[in-house]
Amino acid sequence: MFGWPLGVFTSLDEGLGIHFDVLAKLAIPTIHLHAPSAAHRSAAEAARAADELRRLNVEVTCVFAGFVGESYTDIPTVERTVGLVPMETRRERVSELKEIANYTAQIGVHAVGLHLGFVSHDTQSGEYQELLDVTRDVCDYCGVKELAVHLETGQEPAELLEEFLTDVERPNLYVNFDPANMILYGCGEPIPALKRLGRFVRSVHCKDAKWSKKPGKTWGTEMPLGAGDVNFAEFLATLAEIRYAGPLTIEREIPQEPERQEQEIRHAVNLLNRLMQA
Repeated sequence: MFGWPLGVFTSLDEGLGIHFDVLAKLAIPTIHLHAPSAAHRSAAEAARAADELRRLNVEVTCVFAGFVGESYTDIPTVERTVGLVPMETRRERVSELKEIANYTAQIGVHAVGLHLGFVSHDTQSGEYQELLDVTRDVCDYCGVKELAVHLETGQEPAELLEEFLTDVERPNLYVNFDPANMILYGCGEPIPALKRLGRFVRSVHCKDAKWSKKPGKTWGTEMPLGAGDVNFAEFLATLAEIRYAGPLTIEREIPQEPERQEQEIRHAVNLLNRLMQA
């Protein structure tokens, strides 16, 4: 029998994830919060957000950064536009990430998450070395504020991510493990990847997907939890094996279909609870 708290991915102003009024209905005690837009990240807005979260009795365990101009249309577009890898947006995004870190600290949360982008497979390249330096800078800034940095899995195989995490050499750099992303991006079987990265895993997204017919070339297909190729019974057993102690944060972002979104999250809650009690 397992005993992790449940969570969901949501936002204050970006229309992502479920609405806050659904949290109470589903008895979900924790969330991963998508960082609000710049207009809502002032100290006054942070104080208001912290008050609202206390009123709702919801614990935010990680604040996730997203950036203007990112697109998840297809894998090549992700490679060009997502995270801190693209050079043309790197400086301004690092600056914004530090603002998000400030907001995170102000609302009393201790972890910032993000998609870093596609890490170069050539670990001797200048591109790889520059990304190491950028990540060190972000980790050092967050470290002063006693914040961890969680890099979400998906854009690279586990062995490359493990090497990158080791090369950064920062004690506050960890992993948000999303098993579906390993499948969606065609980067490897999620359970062996989780075992390999276990010592770095400090948060997880519970999301499901089916493999593409051309893994790594075209997207896989995101599915309701339990309907894809992630074996969640084995996933939870592996989390126990690596002594994972955080929440199980359900990520299902179809806000354009709120009724379906709530129904699928409710199904995910029931499935995870059933597996934890098995």
